[in-house]
Amino acid sequence: MPTGAIPPAGPLPPAAPTKAGTPGIKGSSESARMAYLTASLIGIQFTWGIEMTYCTPYLLALGLAKSTVSLVWIAGPLSGLVMQPIVGIIADRSRSRWGRRRPFMVGGAIVVSLALLAMGWATEIVSRFVAEGETRKSATVALAVACIYVIDFAINAVQASSRSLVVDTLPIPKQQIGSAWASRMVAVGSLVGYAAGAIDLGSIFGTLIGDTQFKQLTVVAAVVLCLCVGITSWAVQERVLADDGKEPDGMGAIDIFTQILKTATNLPPRIAAICWVQFWAWIGWFPFLFYSTTWVGELWIRYDAPVDARSSEDTLGQIGRVGSLSLIVFSIITFVGSIVLPWLVKKPDDEKPDFTPRPPAGLASVVEKVEKNKPSLLTAWMLSHLVFTCSMLLAPFADSFRYATTIVAICGVPWAITCWAPFTFMGVEINRLGSSASANGHGYRRLSNSAIEMGSTGAHGEARNESGELSGVYLGILNLYTTLPQFVGTFIR
Repeated sequence: MPTGAIPPAGPLPPAAPTKAGTPGIKGSSESARMAYLTASLIGIQFTWGIEMTYCTPYLLALGLAKSTVSLVWIAGPLSGLVMQPIVGIIADRSRSRWGRRRPFMVGGAIVVSLALLAMGWATEIVSRFVAEGETRKSATVALAVACIYVIDFAINAVQASSRSLVVDTLPIPKQQIGSAWASRMVAVGSLVGYAAGAIDLGSIFGTLIGDTQFKQLTVVAAVVLCLCVGITSWAVQERVLADDGKEPDGMGAIDIFTQILKTATNLPPRIAAICWVQFWAWIGWFPFLFYSTTWVGELWIRYDAPVDARSSEDTLGQIGRVGSLSLIVFSIITFVGSIVLPWLVKKPDDEKPDFTPRPPAGLASVVEKVEKNKPSLLTAWMLSHLVFTCSMLLAPFADSFRYATTIVAICGVPWAITCWAPFTFMGVEINRLGSSASANGHGYRRLSNSAIEMGSTGAHGEARNESGELSGVYLGILNLYTTLPQFVGTFIR
């Protein structure tokens, strides 16, 4: 069986072509390398935040009915349901000399940026082609909605490739820290997005990048996304599929969907368990993430707001601003948790460390006790679900802004683990599936001061730890289990 092939017992497609080159990441320290590897997630989350926070008021201002806005936002789960598995399969088979993931990241980022700018200037674009009147108004709304769909579909391609790149690049012992860094970058992207929305950009840029706050935000989002994706694409060196002189098997739309269906219905047991946990967890997380701002703001109006605020013409705006304060606290706690928690949790692998830690004699006993009593990541993931469940059970009893904000803030800890644990477990399992084809076992070495530690090579120069042969399709299927609860929540609403 060729190196990197999946054992016949697994319900997977035929073995992929062999890979050439050595994966690596620029950077003089592990922290720098991890930051480069996951930097693209800052831009992705920043763009998501700008879209989710400011596009609804923008669409309403253009004249779209409130009852129709909810239909527009079906684009989010729909694009995730469709794009991530498809992009994953196509990228898994790509023989581009630039790698399997980075071309999709860069191409998707460019498409998202153009759609952001078109959405911000939708009125000006339509006015050049359509005369004044209801037709122009309808065309402007149609263009803005089309841009939202383009943004959602394209950014899902970027997100799928960015997550797969982490799995492809890191060996099993590094999967947990890679996912933890991804969680940190998601939190940073959220914080930067909230900060950008709170700042009066007009006082900084004037009318240089637009004459409204929304236009300026679309420009900033486009720049941040391209910059972050550019950093990751520059810093990461992928292994590419070797060109064996044969034409790659073509895959039509039916073939792609057939492969997704077969893989999704015949998942390896461990991966299936991860996916089902993700599904049931997101039954709870979806309404929390989408409606917590409104919930906190409405509680403030009901119990804490002064009389003049309750009678204000901009009550909706006040609810949004007050509710967003709780999400800022939530994001800060998520960020802190994503930094602290990985140090308090055992790695989800059986690998022994490459060196024996030797703390100072006075701290040796303390360090030893801490190491022995660290919970596993699986235990931490389970506890995070319990904390989130208890928080939601307390939510109906909230009778003040402070109470509600405290509940939202507490959820920042389980959210940090939710952004980290499932991707860590998926990365470990995908790498183990790939490496199971090699009979030589595992070993790791440092390539250089500017490259991440990767699998050691065997007698013929082939890496023993084949990582991420099918990471794209597996992570795409994990996203299916994440987006399906969003449809459930939308229909319930």
